[in-house]
Amino acid sequence: MKIVFCGTPSFAVPTLKAVLRAGHEVALTVTQPDRPRGRGMQMVAPPVKAAAMAVKLPIVQPEKIKNNAEFRAQLTAIAPDAILVVAYGRIIPKWMLDLPHFGNLNLHGSLLPKYRGAAPIQWALANGEPVTGMTTMHLDEGLDTGDMLMQREMAIAPDQTAEGLYPLLAEMGAALMVETLEALEAGTIIPQKQDDALATLAPVLTRNDGHMDFRQPAMTLYNRWRGFQPWPGAWTLLGSKKLTAHRLMPLEPSALADGPADPGAVRVDQARLFVRCGAGTWLELVEVQLEGKKHMPAVDFLRGHPLKSGDRLGT
Repeated sequence: MKIVFCGTPSFAVPTLKAVLRAGHEVALTVTQPDRPRGRGMQMVAPPVKAAAMAVKLPIVQPEKIKNNAEFRAQLTAIAPDAILVVAYGRIIPKWMLDLPHFGNLNLHGSLLPKYRGAAPIQWALANGEPVTGMTTMHLDEGLDTGDMLMQREMAIAPDQTAEGLYPLLAEMGAALMVETLEALEAGTIIPQKQDDALATLAPVLTRNDGHMDFRQPAMTLYNRWRGFQPWPGAWTLLGSKKLTAHRLMPLEPSALADGPADPGAVRVDQARLFVRCGAGTWLELVEVQLEGKKHMPAVDFLRGHPLKSGDRLGT
């Protein structure tokens, strides 16, 4: 097929490479503009742009696309068979949806209709799902509501984080997109409508999603930490300063038989740092970072910050 590929972050790169390996023509790569990054605020190209440049693909980086007459004329002149959209980060306008014969094909990081939205991988982990997967679908004007084409499942390990799951799903999704293109060309796919009654949402993450509410059970907080890596992470307050938990572990309910009963109360035991959570459960904070300080094991943190059993974390 002749394809226009729309994508921005590293998650989209395996699909771009897989489509090229499969022999499809990528007539144009569409990605977001370069953005300033780091302390020096140097302009940095998106990963998809870097991958496209490496194989000398044509690239455009429009700031806006809905009413962009030049961009519309460019895509119309190409007359692509399909437009692939993988983590592009822009809403696709109707004129673009209507342009190609095979439609706009999206690779979505969940088993739709569950986890529609911007952060499906993170919320699946945060909610403790044992299985996730990838879905190829036709984009429509709704929020991930289009007809599904193909799906593939992946089991989630109990200690897996979003950071570790992302590249695995990206590679699996790349292969799934190639299979989808082959099946569309062969006419063997029957698109499946989504059951809206089963839909759940995966909204954009905010800083406050990382706030640990110790009234929740330890396993709930642990799963949220797994899902929200590397951002917004898991954090609480020690006095007026932010304390980030870089590693934490839930304990068996019987592991600490006594100690403070109130959620957020601390227990220090043999240079280990525990915090009471809801439903009588405990979390061990294994590696932490106090605002303005270095990331360190809890044993080192406790040497410089003499917390004692009964002290409190949180607001």
